[in-house]
Amino acid sequence: MTGVLASPYLASLNDAQRSAVEHGIVSGSANAGGPLLVIAGAGSGKTNTLAHRVAHLIVHGVDPARLLLLTFSRRAAAEMERRAQRLVASATKLEGQRPLAWSGTFHAIGARLLRMFATSIGLDPGFTIHDREDSADLMNMVRHDLSLSDKSERFPLKATCLAIYSRAVNAAEPLDEVLRKQFPWCASWENDLRMLFDAYVEAKQAQHVLDYDDLLLYWGELMKVPELARDVGARFDHVLVDEYQDTNPLQAAILRALKPDGAGLTVVGDDAQAIYGFRAATVRNILDFPGQFPSPARIVTLEQNYRSTQPILTASNAVIGLARERFTKNLRSDRTAGEKPCLMTVEDDAAQAECVVAAILENREDGMSLKEQAVLFRTSHHSALLEIELTRRKVSFVKFGGLKFIEAAHVKDMLAVLRWAENLADRVTGFRVLQLLEGVGPSTAGKVLDRMASHSPLDALALFPSPAKAAQSWTELVSLVSGLHRAVTPWPAEFDRVRQWYRPHLERRYADAVVRAGDLDQLQRIAALYPSRQAFLTDLTLDPPSASSDEAGSPRLDEDYLILSTIHSAKGQEWKSVFVLNVVDGCIPSDMATGSVEDIEEERRLLYVAMTRAKTRLWLMVPQRFYVQQQMRKGDRHLYAARTRFIPADITGHFERKSWPAPRSSLSPLQNTVARVDLQERLRGMWRRTGS
Repeated sequence: MTGVLASPYLASLNDAQRSAVEHGIVSGSANAGGPLLVIAGAGSGKTNTLAHRVAHLIVHGVDPARLLLLTFSRRAAAEMERRAQRLVASATKLEGQRPLAWSGTFHAIGARLLRMFATSIGLDPGFTIHDREDSADLMNMVRHDLSLSDKSERFPLKATCLAIYSRAVNAAEPLDEVLRKQFPWCASWENDLRMLFDAYVEAKQAQHVLDYDDLLLYWGELMKVPELARDVGARFDHVLVDEYQDTNPLQAAILRALKPDGAGLTVVGDDAQAIYGFRAATVRNILDFPGQFPSPARIVTLEQNYRSTQPILTASNAVIGLARERFTKNLRSDRTAGEKPCLMTVEDDAAQAECVVAAILENREDGMSLKEQAVLFRTSHHSALLEIELTRRKVSFVKFGGLKFIEAAHVKDMLAVLRWAENLADRVTGFRVLQLLEGVGPSTAGKVLDRMASHSPLDALALFPSPAKAAQSWTELVSLVSGLHRAVTPWPAEFDRVRQWYRPHLERRYADAVVRAGDLDQLQRIAALYPSRQAFLTDLTLDPPSASSDEAGSPRLDEDYLILSTIHSAKGQEWKSVFVLNVVDGCIPSDMATGSVEDIEEERRLLYVAMTRAKTRLWLMVPQRFYVQQQMRKGDRHLYAARTRFIPADITGHFERKSWPAPRSSLSPLQNTVARVDLQERLRGMWRRTGS
């Protein structure tokens, strides 16, 4: 490329970053080079390094149209492309460089290639793509057509069926293995599931549609045809992949088929941040990458951290250093000063919420804005009590990851039952409650509500001819609503009665019922704090916790707010001050993720990711007990918790250990002086008449 100057745009890179950027470039030209693995530690400038490599290849003659950049979000691809274009313009002094013709997510690139090769692989070029909800609905239609929904024993629901199908496709595992390891409660349905999936594929093909998983599945199958694989691979001189630790087996197989000898293949990632096993991603892809090609891949490790203080990195290194298998790296920082991460012990989860809010407000008084602070947690419902405390203290916040607490479907189901009992004329909540029953659809629910509107509501509900499939549950619903409406059971025991009724419907309707039950535990604890059902419903309606699966609303640019986030959603982010909730066994690691060594190791990496989000201050919260249930205000059923196994005693020296509230300091000698006064004598004479 003419106009290439010296490389001042590389001057900002450290030695390891520059080594990765210049790999495969010899004597001023960019040959393909062998496979390159960049192990990029947390905060080590991964995105900057990859953007510089893209720019450096273009500056040295690689046609942008022959570069393939694969990322895990469209936004990440666009940001990397913008950076690369700026760097190219800076190096060549030429504006208007051609953009990358091939950059985006695996699924987006797969869809584009499938349209190009559609006629060669038997696809209609005009195929449409179903999202997850469309796919689940089609799965349900096929399920119904095969009469699987009429089985005497309850067949898995559409969401579960789609989850099983998706896992088998992305993990590239046989169905029986997927059922055994991930869905053991569905193993007895293996033959029926095979029949369902076969019919589901036929239905998609007949309707010329692909689902989300097909975009990778068809691409992977295309790459198994030698002539087509050579054609696709020959289109790209260089393939660069971001977040390689988050790829699944199918994606890794596609990459190996694109570049069988590894020439021109660059993957960037961090095995210590592989935390998406539940999406079929596997850390084995990055751990095994160096030995998968005729010539071993070159490994460049980025250890210079530009985010955190050294005390935070030292503690983080100690936690991940106990991993069973990993690429050796020790993050280091030029910010050597700073306080050690704090292991903060509190009495229970309620005290945890109070402590965190107090510390956040103290940070703000010291000049740290709310936006510079974040509270992280393993599972969305772990923040429920904190959200209530923040709302009470009028601290604005937004939440990333999980569902809005009171808008999650199962929470809305519970609240709908209580609201309907409070006001039987409320048609919206009645419509929702009635359709919780198996066999009751919108048409039947509408007829019931019409009858209730023109007659005595409870009598109309009791006398309505219920569908045969709902006969038993209909009787139970009538009894429940009648008892609640007449306030037969005192509050908050009413809540427990509704929950007992709802349990089988929760299990029938949701594949992850066990996880969702944790939200209802939190909701029950909140309900117990209110004197009546009406007060509970009114408070949650007029002033609910502000929480969402993404950013809650659209805050103004000048508005300050705290960040709440699941650890999974926090990956790639950073804040000055970070609080991690529930750093105890049962939460981190989750008691739902200790079934295998691989699961436990992923939970260790999850804690590491949480810790390395902090720039200056890090608090790990350790509640000593959790309340299991609190039907009455004086109830005290609880479980004791132990500090997470990932911080054993031999590495606690890297942390500062505190408790909250802090023990009172000893009193001064003056305060220790006890005045001796006979108050009883004074009071005895209080009512005596004086004088005469």
